[in-house]
Amino acid sequence: SPRKPLVLSLHGWGGTGKNLLSQIVAEQLHPAGLRSRFVHLFVATLHFPHRHLVRLYQEQLQKWIQGNVSACPHSVFIFDEMDKLHPGLIDAIKPFLDYYEQVNGVSYNNAVFIFLSNAGANLINQVALDFWRSGRQREEIQLKDLESVLSVGVFNNKNSGLWHSSLIEKNLIDYFVPFLPLEHKHVKMCIRAEMLSRGHPVDEKVVEEVIEEMTFFPKEEKIYSDKGCKTVQAKLNFHWDA
Repeated sequence: SPRKPLVLSLHGWGGTGKNLLSQIVAEQLHPAGLRSRFVHLFVATLHFPHRHLVRLYQEQLQKWIQGNVSACPHSVFIFDEMDKLHPGLIDAIKPFLDYYEQVNGVSYNNAVFIFLSNAGANLINQVALDFWRSGRQREEIQLKDLESVLSVGVFNNKNSGLWHSSLIEKNLIDYFVPFLPLEHKHVKMCIRAEMLSRGHPVDEKVVEEVIEEMTFFPKEEKIYSDKGCKTVQAKLNFHWDA
C-alpha cells in the first residue's frame, strides 16, 4: 500500500543500460514489457517536439495519464530523452506523483514513472574518474557519493528537463539512479552477450577486434567507452558481414 507512485530518474552516458533497466522494470509488472498496453513510452523529440506547444502537451499528458491509470492502476510511464524535454513540461504530472490518496477519484499510488536522461552524465563520469585517479575501484562508488550531487546538478541544468522542477523541489523523485561509465571489461561483456544472444559461440578474436574499434575517454587514459555498448550490435554486424 504505497503512499505515492514510484518515481525513478535514471542518469548516465548513452549505452550504459538506462533503457535496458526500464524494460526490465516494465517486464516485472507486465510480461509483455514495452509491448504491453499498460506500459507507455514517451520520447521527448518525438512526442513533445515544439516549445511553443508546451501548454498543449501538458494538458494532453495529464489526460493520457489519468485515462490510463484509471484503466490500469499498475501502469508504467517511461519518459526518454528527458534532457531534451522543454523546461516546465514535466511539472504537469506533479499532482499524480504527490502524496495524495486520490486525484479526481483516481489513485496513482501503484503506478511507476521512470525518467531517462543523459543529463548529469558528466558529473557521474567525473566522480568515477576521480575514484580511478585516486587508486580506488569503480565498485567502491556508492549511491551516496552521487545521488545528492546528481539531484542538485540536474535541478540547476537548463538542459535536463528537470530544470527548477517542482518534482525535485517537493522531493517527489524517489531515487536518482546514476549509471557509471563502462570500462573495457564491461564492453567486452556486452560483445560476448550479443554473440550468445544471436546463437553464436563467443569468438575472443572478434571481441578484441570490436573493442579496438571502440573509442574511449579521457583522451590520455582511455578508460571509459564514450558510447557505452550502444554501437556493439552494428560493429558485430560489420564483422560478420565481412
